[in-house]
Amino acid sequence: MSVKPPYYIFQCVLVIFITGFASLHAQERRVKISGIVKDTLNMPIPSASVIIVGSSLGVSTDDEGRFSITVTDIDTISIRFSCLGYQTQEMNVKAERGKFLEVILKPSEEHIEGVYVRSQQRKVGNIERIGIDGLKTSPNVSGGLESLVKLLPGVSSSNELSSQYSVRGGNFDENLVYVNDVEVYRPFLIRSAQQEGLSFINPDMVGAVEFSSGGFTAEFGDKMSSVLNVRYREPKANALRVSAGLLGASATLEGVAIGSSLTYMSGVRYKTSRYILNSLETKGDYTPSFFDWQGIADYKLSERITIGLLGNVAINRFDFQPRVRETRFGVFNNTLQLKIYYDGQEKDRYLSSMAALIAAIRVTPNSNVKVIGSSYYSNERETYDLLGQYFLNELDNSMGSKTYGDSLINVGIGGFLDHARNHINLKVQSLNLLGDMWFGKSLIKLGVQLQREVLSDELLEWGLVDSSGYAIPYTGSQVGLDRFFGAASTIESYRALGFVQADLHFNVGNWQYRTNIGFRVSHWSFNKEILFSPRLALSFNHSNYRSLQYHLSFGYYYQPPFYREIRLASGELNRNIKAQQSIHALAGAEYYFTAWSRPFRMSLEFYNKWLNRLIPYSVDNVRLRYSGENLARGYARGADLKINGELVSGAESWLSLSILKTKEDNLYDSYTDEGGNTVYPGYYFRPTDQTFSVSLFLQDYLPGDKSFRVNLTGVYGSGLPMLDSSVPDQKSFRMPSYKRIDVGFTKSFIDNGKRLVGNLKIANLSVGVDIFNLFNFNNTVSYLWVQTVANQEGNSYRFAVPNYLTSRRVNVRFQMNF
Repeated sequence: MSVKPPYYIFQCVLVIFITGFASLHAQERRVKISGIVKDTLNMPIPSASVIIVGSSLGVSTDDEGRFSITVTDIDTISIRFSCLGYQTQEMNVKAERGKFLEVILKPSEEHIEGVYVRSQQRKVGNIERIGIDGLKTSPNVSGGLESLVKLLPGVSSSNELSSQYSVRGGNFDENLVYVNDVEVYRPFLIRSAQQEGLSFINPDMVGAVEFSSGGFTAEFGDKMSSVLNVRYREPKANALRVSAGLLGASATLEGVAIGSSLTYMSGVRYKTSRYILNSLETKGDYTPSFFDWQGIADYKLSERITIGLLGNVAINRFDFQPRVRETRFGVFNNTLQLKIYYDGQEKDRYLSSMAALIAAIRVTPNSNVKVIGSSYYSNERETYDLLGQYFLNELDNSMGSKTYGDSLINVGIGGFLDHARNHINLKVQSLNLLGDMWFGKSLIKLGVQLQREVLSDELLEWGLVDSSGYAIPYTGSQVGLDRFFGAASTIESYRALGFVQADLHFNVGNWQYRTNIGFRVSHWSFNKEILFSPRLALSFNHSNYRSLQYHLSFGYYYQPPFYREIRLASGELNRNIKAQQSIHALAGAEYYFTAWSRPFRMSLEFYNKWLNRLIPYSVDNVRLRYSGENLARGYARGADLKINGELVSGAESWLSLSILKTKEDNLYDSYTDEGGNTVYPGYYFRPTDQTFSVSLFLQDYLPGDKSFRVNLTGVYGSGLPMLDSSVPDQKSFRMPSYKRIDVGFTKSFIDNGKRLVGNLKIANLSVGVDIFNLFNFNNTVSYLWVQTVANQEGNSYRFAVPNYLTSRRVNVRFQMNF
């Protein structure tokens, strides 16, 4: 008698068999979909939700906006992308192996793009994204993005006419600037801010901005102070933007063509600072004319290959015929007046152009390659013959006197003649290969660059000073020039550069760590120097206290000489010169909190920089004059504090506070005192030693009416040291502090778009009024040294006559978007 198995055993076996078969079949149909989520500024969005509609399957994007999700349906599926502050988007996707998605989320109506979200995100390596929304309506004399950078902690500038800035004790030449991964340059002959035209960066084309005041990673080049990394936005629709004011005009055209395969953007700018320059104490015929064109285009050859082109042409002219200058200076009990009558003129020309061809290739969903070929050309001419006759008088300062304010006595009388014929031709050609690859949450970046530089120049400058009929200097038997500089040279050199870095993410207990470790290697054929620059950055926070984050950075930063640094005072080239070195060590923390139901952020950072092989320099307005030799060592240390957030809903404001001390020691300087002893002066203040500075950026609008906005910027910086070159022991005095407040009022008449005739549609129309230097502070940018002839006792005097900056001015502007 056979025994039949129970029926439920048969059912179990059947279910297991069917389930196993279905599972095997399903595994064959499982596909992986990956991609990246970005905002409209082409910046990645971390922590965005990626959910398969109709299922419980979902993931979140990582810190770089990337995601990967596995599905089991080969048919079309619907994926929902969402993130706080952005509009939710659903996308129908056909599940295919190797599918890679690039998703763009638009900001929600309550979210102002480019303000709070980006300003709170810190990338490993002490580089932060900064918002640019307020740049469109904030008062801005220079008209560039740099006016916003100057308000950041650690950044200082005591000249509103210039786009140049110093960072944590560094000078203008120590700042890196990139646009779409291409390094940009500025003219070399410019010696005063009046001659500066438009900076390379077109603010109307900017999509995203990153800035580091030190401790940046190995992917950024070989300079000692800071990095400004700019990316132009990718157009999503056809648009035209036009703006104009008393300081110039601009227009930007952008669009999409060929079935969205081609995107393009072109911008022209014209600037004339004549209205501002007429407020200076030197009166005359100012004829500045600055023109700039930039264009960018990207064409998608396929889903994996994109070809881009970036071009720029800048034509800057500065013509000046001075007539008279009158400056009052001194203290109450000794008020002096300098009056100069001029003859002659100055004519400066700066022509530059840049072109870059960029090929971006997505090799796999987790690896990319970018090839950049760029060429920069600059032709600069500076010519002037200026004859001046001056009178230096002491004024009557007796209150109630009938002659109050009139001249009492003539202190000095004389004249001077300044002459220059300077010409520079520069070509920089480079080929750059960049690559990145993801391994889980870790990112490896590397790059190799070859660069060729061809430079030729002819420089001739001299000045003659005549005081009371006696030429200075005068040895008793020979009359000399007050200064003379002449040189001519041609240089052709090559640079080879490379870097490797890794972004690593890992957890230890409840602590989350993000680290970046890498190094740079470079070689320059001019001095045959090989440089190795290791860099390390670490960010970490406790999982239970995400509102508090910490970061550390350490690295070696070298700055190979480029043009001005290699020339000795005699005009000869120093082929034995070495790269300057700066060792960065910094530590900081960020605290995120809520006040008045709005988000805020406070950051504090301490830093120390050890400086070696320094090339000492002096500052003449915005021109740096180097010694041409590695003569000094030094240091820079300080602390930066920033508090930013929404004082009013939807508009970011911030307050920055910086404390700095920077000195250097010329190892080879000495002088003999009255006793015949050799004295070594030791450490003295560097020209950028601004002990204390505070800056404010404030946005506001009328309650209940966001169409009327107010932007206020304020800067206070303690006085910079000025070195008297006639004193051998490096003694210096301090310039007066720099104080300035600008305010701008903007009224939007059309904000949501209004159709006029046919297809013409005005998307935005606004009118603004700016008040520059609201409280009319007299700020000093430099000094004119006036020397009198020796008196009967054989004593002569040198007077430092301040060169003042601009006074109060009112600007009117309008902006229209189609």
